[in-house]
Order: sequence, then C-alpha cells, then structure tokens
Amino acid sequence: MKEKYFSLFNQVEAIVDPSLPLVSNLSNIASILFTLDDINWAGFYLSNGEYLYLGPFQGGVSCVHIKLGKGVCGESAQNRETMIVADVTKHANYIACDSAAMSEIVVPMVKDGKLVGVLDLDSRLTDDYDAIDQEYLEKFVAVLIEKSYWNLDMFGVEK
Repeated sequence: MKEKYFSLFNQVEAIVDPSLPLVSNLSNIASILFTLDDINWAGFYLSNGEYLYLGPFQGGVSCVHIKLGKGVCGESAQNRETMIVADVTKHANYIACDSAAMSEIVVPMVKDGKLVGVLDLDSRLTDDYDAIDQEYLEKFVAVLIEKSYWNLDMFGVEK
C-alpha cells in the first residue's frame, strides 16, 4: 500500500498549484484519491467554524452540511484529530449518507490555526484504514494546506 500512496503523493505534489483556485486543487486531489482500492467516496468538506459544507468530491451524493461535532467528519473537525472508524455501523455518532460505506478516515485541515475543512474517505470494506493511510493522507493535506490559496469566501462559507 505504501507504494501506491507514494505514487499518489508524487501526483499530488506535482498537480497542486497555488495559482489555481482552491476548488481546482481540491477537485484534482479528490479524483486522485478516488483511484485507491475499495474506495467508495473521496472528498472534502469546508468549514465556516460552525458547519462543514460539501466541497469537491468523487463518489455518490453526500451530506451537504454537517455541524461540527456531528458524525465522523464533524468529530474530526471539532477535535482537529484524524479519525479512523473501522466499522461505521458501530460508531454511535456516524451519519449515514451512503449505505455502501463500511469504514471511514477523516483528516482535519488546519491553516494558520484555523480549521478550514476535512478530507474524508469512505471504503466499501470494514477495517480498511490504518496508520499507513493516516500517515499519507495527512501528508496530502499538508501539501494542500501549504500550496493552495485558501480563500473560502468563494464558497460562501466564511464567517
């Protein structure tokens, strides 16, 4: 799996361009991550400090807004910690947007001390994410944070 992530990481570093609108970079990253095995959904939610709003993604229709603290995305955002849920059906605070999702990993995105959103991946398999996934997805987020222009006002979610 490390080899696949290493290849994807090189693509991410090459494709993220600070001169492009944020939505362009996020869209391309979601597309790259959607090539992972057994992935059901890959995308971003952007934060206004109270809610997460659906951003660029690949996969089926999803929740359009999530209150901080609610669901795996909201918990990860509120706590500013990566969350891995091995079986979403056993997670008490899970929000079911797609019945095909069985496990999930969410990585918070923080820029200059401010929560700007989360990266969210869902898998068709239970127990599909581990420390390797976390390590590389956190690296992807670091590249996005560093190399993207974060003007969230274009999404109408900035307070």
